[in-house]
Order: sequence, then structure tokens, then C-alpha cells
Amino acid sequence: MNAVLDQKLKPAAPRRKKRGSFVERTLKTLVSEAERALFAEELARKDGLLQRLDPRVKIVGLLALILTTTLARNFFTIIFIFAVAITLAILSRVPIRTLATRAWLSALTFTGTIALPVIFITPGNVIYHLPLLNWAITEQGITSALYLIMRVETTVTLSLLLVLCTLWTHVLKGLRVLRVPIVFVVILGMTYRYIFVMLDTARNMFEAGQSRLVGSLDGTESRRIAAASIGVLLTKSFYLNTEVYMAMQSRGFRGEVYTLDEFAMRQRDWLALGAFTLTAIIAFWLGRQDSLASWLNFP
Repeated sequence: MNAVLDQKLKPAAPRRKKRGSFVERTLKTLVSEAERALFAEELARKDGLLQRLDPRVKIVGLLALILTTTLARNFFTIIFIFAVAITLAILSRVPIRTLATRAWLSALTFTGTIALPVIFITPGNVIYHLPLLNWAITEQGITSALYLIMRVETTVTLSLLLVLCTLWTHVLKGLRVLRVPIVFVVILGMTYRYIFVMLDTARNMFEAGQSRLVGSLDGTESRRIAAASIGVLLTKSFYLNTEVYMAMQSRGFRGEVYTLDEFAMRQRDWLALGAFTLTAIIAFWLGRQDSLASWLNFP
């Protein structure tokens, strides 16, 4: 009897918090990505250096720095362009934490995975052997891996600055300066715009299903409902695509992209274009040198 009373009086163990289904976690991830996109729109409206420039100047200038980074032969040139990118980010009021989380860490993880075998398979001066495996680490392999990682980090930083400091519609319109096909520009613009519409539709479908659900479903039933929801969402996207295209045709759309903002080169835009061009030329000339020592005429 006492044992039964003790068992009843014993406090219940705390229940573990349920992580949620796969669909719920996926939707939360998509919503967080949408919030990041809205954050990028807020950054593009700040009063920073890159935000005040003409989108065409930013596209041409940053693209020139990206090409120069790709063609550089020495480490000093890549570091120099990376420092220019950091300076542009600070002057444009882009948080360094944003660059670190959205560009540097992901690029380092992805590129580091690719560059890791290079350390072992590149022939050259052996500086260390891994214990047990006896794999040789060469000086040339480490140099090649560092070159690859820094190139990717620099180009990703420059690309992210363009996206964060420019409205997406302005980026698309500025791409026409580079003679990008209009079909490609329209597809990008429509995809970016209506992915948020479909994301909101998917979230509403999930919340409607959750509000009508009593109890919990097993794994098989949850997967069945998720597959059915995906099919419904694809069908809705198809009909939405047709209706939007017909609406655009009825309003005079014939392929070209127009925005309410007209681009006009001002004095600061010409100065920025000249600064971008001069920086790219200097970096390209420095990048043609095999090393910094040869540029300084050191033995």
C-alpha cells in the first residue's frame, strides 16, 4: 500500500519537447530564409556607399574585381581584393557578422571539403606525414588549397555585397547592361518574386492541416500527407504561373523588363566607376606577377 502511495505521489518525469515533423522543420527553415531575404531588402535601402551608386556601376565594378581575383597568380593580390571587399562592406553598413555567417563559413566549409584532398595528392616538398595513414602533406598542396579557399571567399564576399546592397529588381535591370538575354532576366525575376508567394501558400496549407488535426500521426501517415501537400502545391504553382502570364500579356508585357526607377549616371557614379576600374587594373597587373617578391624585384 505504501509503495502504491509513493508511486502516486512521485512527481512525473518532465516530458521531452517534441521536435516537430519533417515538414514543420522544413517550413521553419524556409520562413527563416525568407526573413533573410527581407533583411537583404532592408540593407539595400540603407544610406551606404554601395547603396548610393548606380546598379550598373556596381555590377560592372564588382564583376571586374571577381574576374581579377579568379585570374590572380599570387596570394598578395587576392588578399588585397579581399581587403577592398571588407572596406566596401564597412562603408556600406553591411554587418561583418552577416558576411561571416552567410558567406565565409559556408564557403569555407564547402571549399575546404573540396580542397582537403589537394593537400595530399599535389606533388612537391613533403613537410609532414600523417600518423598511421602515412599520407604526405606537401608545401605545394597547402599553397594550392589556400589559393582556392581565398579565391572562393573573396568572390563570394563580392557577390554577396552586390546582392545585399542592391534591390533585386535593380540587379535584374542592370544585367541588361551586360547583354544578358531577356528570357534569363525574366525567369530570375519571376522566380524570386513568386517563390515567396508559394512559400506563404505552403505555410497556410500546413497551418490549416494542423488546426484540423486531433492527436498525432505516425511516420507513414505524415509522409503521405506531406506528399499529397507537395502535389497540391505544384498544381497551384502551375495554375498561378498560367494566370500571372496571361495577366502580364493583357497588360502589355512583351518580354522587356521595366521598372519605375530610371538609371541615371551622376558624378559620384562616374567617380566610383573610375575607382573600380583603376583598382581592377592595379590588381590585374599585380596578379600577373608570380609572387610579391618578383614584383618588388627581390632575389
